[in-house]
Amino acid sequence: MLAAAARTAPVRTVRAGAVDLATRACGDPAGPAVLLVNGAGDTMDWWHDDLVDALAAAGRHVIRYDTRDTGGSTTFPVGPPPYDGDDLLADALGVLDAYGVRAAHVVGVSMGGGLAQRMAVLCPGRTLGITLLSTSPGGPGAPGNTDLPPMSAPLARWFAAPGDGPDWGDRESVTGHLLALERAFAGTIPLDEPLLRATAGRAWDRSPVPAAATNHWRLRGGVPVRGRLGEVAVPALVLHGTADPLVPYGHGEALAAEIPGARLVPLRGMGHQMPPVEVWGVLVPALIRHTSGGR
Repeated sequence: MLAAAARTAPVRTVRAGAVDLATRACGDPAGPAVLLVNGAGDTMDWWHDDLVDALAAAGRHVIRYDTRDTGGSTTFPVGPPPYDGDDLLADALGVLDAYGVRAAHVVGVSMGGGLAQRMAVLCPGRTLGITLLSTSPGGPGAPGNTDLPPMSAPLARWFAAPGDGPDWGDRESVTGHLLALERAFAGTIPLDEPLLRATAGRAWDRSPVPAAATNHWRLRGGVPVRGRLGEVAVPALVLHGTADPLVPYGHGEALAAEIPGARLVPLRGMGHQMPPVEVWGVLVPALIRHTSGGR
């Protein structure tokens, strides 16, 4: 039996260790499970409903959730968080446990892609495959990763003089700030600004403490796994924007080289962003093909 479509799927709060996580699921619970993992500061709203429905229509059981400190999930005081990347991994496993899923295809974007790598290395029995979107084996400029290309010079200048932050208690101020971030991280594909503003507003509406999302930018990553990517034993798909100014395309090339058998698919003109509809003609068939195996 098919679960609710993405737009109408009810929010279900699950307990994962010491935190509550807001989740939504759609598609066939008997089909291969696909866990969608957000980037830093993002709620599950940033996964476009039509993209989720495309996966569900292909027979997948699609599960997404608000990372802690976003949306309807547990929040912590604003500042350096009392948790690290290993705790976020435990949260993802807790979501799978709550849905009775032994192993899933894990699709992670940016920070979520780092989590997918960690799950494949540290919890290999819980992954059917990993899809790494706009992410890195180590992060630009991180210690020990000097072989990876840095962010673009224009973006580095933008970070050096970012201006005043938003009033996190004001919806319009926050949505305007997030839209400015999207512009800074964009590639050559024109932004759908009304869609982005609406998504940012929906995320704000669902977040009792919107500023808590900034805790992710202060996050400690946990035990590094780049040196163990050669141990990844599940199928890996790397999808990377060719115009990503934050995590340049060379990061995707490095992932594909370091993970055995990984397949790299360029997304032409895409920046560091949730995949815009312009790349879905490449992205959706690749995702459906890659997530076809397992239960």
